[in-house]
Amino acid sequence: MKSLLIHLTVGLNEQDVSQEQRPLINDWLAKKYITHKENLYQFNSKYRAGTLGIVQKGTAYLNVIGELTRDLFIDEGDMHNAREGDLIIAQRILGKRGAPKAKVIEVVGRAVSYSVGYIMIKEGHKSLVDLKTEYPAGVEVEPHEFERYEEGDVFKINNQNGTIEEKLGNIKDPLVDEKIVLAQFNKHDEFEEDVLEIASSFSEVDASKYPNRKDLRKLPFCTIDPVTAKDYDDAIYWDDANTTLYVGIADVSEYVKPFGAIDNEAIYRSFSIYLPHRSIPMLPRQLSETLCSLQPHVDRLSYVFEIKLDLASLEVSSSKVYEAIIHSHRRFNYEEIDEFLEGNLEAKTKDEETIFEYLPKLKKVTDALKKKRLKVGYDFRSNELEMFLDENTNLTHTEYAEETPSHALIEDCMLLANKEAAAQFDRGIFRIHEPPNQMKLQKLYQELAGIGMSIDIKDSLKETITEIQKQAKMMDLQAEVDTLIIRSQMQARYAPINAGHFGLGFERYTHFTSPIRRYSDLIVHRLLKAIANNDTQEGSYVLRNIEALSLTISEKEREASTIEVEYMARKFARWASEHIGETFKARITGTDPEIQAELHDEIIGARLNITGHDNVVLFEDVEVILERVDIAKAKIYAKARKIGDA
Repeated sequence: MKSLLIHLTVGLNEQDVSQEQRPLINDWLAKKYITHKENLYQFNSKYRAGTLGIVQKGTAYLNVIGELTRDLFIDEGDMHNAREGDLIIAQRILGKRGAPKAKVIEVVGRAVSYSVGYIMIKEGHKSLVDLKTEYPAGVEVEPHEFERYEEGDVFKINNQNGTIEEKLGNIKDPLVDEKIVLAQFNKHDEFEEDVLEIASSFSEVDASKYPNRKDLRKLPFCTIDPVTAKDYDDAIYWDDANTTLYVGIADVSEYVKPFGAIDNEAIYRSFSIYLPHRSIPMLPRQLSETLCSLQPHVDRLSYVFEIKLDLASLEVSSSKVYEAIIHSHRRFNYEEIDEFLEGNLEAKTKDEETIFEYLPKLKKVTDALKKKRLKVGYDFRSNELEMFLDENTNLTHTEYAEETPSHALIEDCMLLANKEAAAQFDRGIFRIHEPPNQMKLQKLYQELAGIGMSIDIKDSLKETITEIQKQAKMMDLQAEVDTLIIRSQMQARYAPINAGHFGLGFERYTHFTSPIRRYSDLIVHRLLKAIANNDTQEGSYVLRNIEALSLTISEKEREASTIEVEYMARKFARWASEHIGETFKARITGTDPEIQAELHDEIIGARLNITGHDNVVLFEDVEVILERVDIAKAKIYAKARKIGDA
């Protein structure tokens, strides 16, 4: 339902109305909620769709969907029996002074389609409550049904019809954590039979069947990925004699066609989800880990950017993108390339000799590109936490991932290809990142002043932030201060019109290099192919609902991120429950509105809610005593004290 409302906010082409949506469209057209002009269905200017926000004393705000606009105030008497979290259509109330107002016309569903509930005992009676709030779960359960359930049983709940959809397990079982985080967004690992059937129907690549593709199989491409990676999106080759970088990307669009079963599922998922112990892929594994993946020593279809660089100016002198066949000569992991760059790994084969010949030359180029990039863009250090689990998915240890020379080499190759892709179109899918607003900057400066920084506002924001980062380095708080700076910024998102990328300092940017795990990249591939082939019909299809697609993908990205973060929080909580009363080292990471800390001990990264403290300040190192853990809410509570205090 939410997807339909987004489409109607920005405009839904009549060709894209599904059979299931048609009755609603006709009904809303008759009620004049929407208009139909030039083959486009769109909300009448008098109406808005959105989510009902917090209800207080019979009033609420409508969080408008699909528009960067102010929330609409809904007065007492104009609620139409709507509840907090409902998806609603509202009529704007015009001509009144004060905050923009509206009244609810129709409730069309729940904003959160699925939630998770569990059985808890209250006052000696079993009740089904929401896992996060402990409020009643909104499901009618007959008294005799409770006899079948045990305390702690966990359920997936369909909020649209108020029914239990599935029993997930029991809250005591660590294996239920994965099911909980996936159920709240209706995510699943399994693919339908028709999707798997299509994914299994493709043959191995036979170069003779692709006479129109450029044959690059003799070029010594290689892939460089994490040691645990199974899906290889990108391969690189540096032609030093011609100062040309080749970035070969898995050609997913050759296999995943618009309107097909795989495409429909890929749109629904939009992103692969990465948990500490496994991934939930966007595409069936027959494609993501096999046929599309740029595995070594086999022919693969690839969409290649050939980028010629002027090494004097570090500018792209020319570039072209085309369909090709490549043959990766070697699959490396980051650790191997770091060893080689440190002089601790020698070539064992002719292929490795060739690759090791060009990699150091490419490294000099990417180092120079990064240096130039950081004159305009930013180098933020945000610690990426890696979590390790045992066979029962219990936490064993954590560590921060290091960005090493091999990571930096690949990153700047991919950034260059993404930039070149964005230069090919004026309307499509851009990755945009707007600058922070003044209100957020003022809050940032106040927080930094509170930890003893002297904030000197320079002529440009770049100079100001660079000076802040210098002070942070002297205080040994680089990652912490960078995290604050990142929080002060707007969230990066997808948009149909370019608005630049503040963090990277790029005037134009998109995502081109990961179509196996991001749907945005697949759309960019389709658009670039349509442009190259002068295919106005295909181009028209790609762009037809690009506004709604950009909004939907941005939302799916936030869902995937939430799942990954919440899963780790659940693992931290289970670990902490085994260490109640013990003392650990931690660092204060937040003081407003509540004091929070993060473990910096044998386990790092666990977030703590501080219940008692001795006047601690932001980023102060403290000792914490773990007091209690709420496994259902995945929250850890602790007392903090100055280091050395008894």
